[in-house]
Amino acid sequence: MKLRQFGFIATLLTAASIAGSGAHPSGPGLDGRPAGSVEVADLNGLRGIEFGDTEDELTRRGILRTDVDACGPSLAGYDTTSPIFIDDRLVLLWLGDATRTPEGVAAGSRVEEVRSRYPSVRELDPPQGTHRFDGLIARQGDRAYLFLHDGDAVRKIIVGYADWAQRLFEEGHSPC
Repeated sequence: MKLRQFGFIATLLTAASIAGSGAHPSGPGLDGRPAGSVEVADLNGLRGIEFGDTEDELTRRGILRTDVDACGPSLAGYDTTSPIFIDDRLVLLWLGDATRTPEGVAAGSRVEEVRSRYPSVRELDPPQGTHRFDGLIARQGDRAYLFLHDGDAVRKIIVGYADWAQRLFEEGHSPC
């Protein structure tokens, strides 16, 4: 894993923690956009972007942008979603607030909603002495959704390979 990726992950977790005051509204009108503009991320990735895709492949297709002023590469058309690459392969996506799971869970959704829509979800407690969000991980095969929450509402969703999502939670990294 590249050092900048570790820093990026740590920065996003910190930013998510700081930005986590108050609940985000959930429902079809997130960020004032109509329901049709809300993106859906499933356990394979996003529209046109799949886990396991290489950085070169996504760049060649015009999806991965490295020319923007950001702490890491960004995805064309997904300004608030951050990709995480390990050994040149896409392994995780930090989803933006207007991106939801196929089951309708997005940032701002209640923790009870996550538990009801993902019955096999497992509770994750942050390491002692840290100021990180608690987590819920919904694993399906080698993929998972990681829901970071404040005990009441989801603050951030990470989707991708389950082992990398678990490691991200335990080690506390961000995409920057």
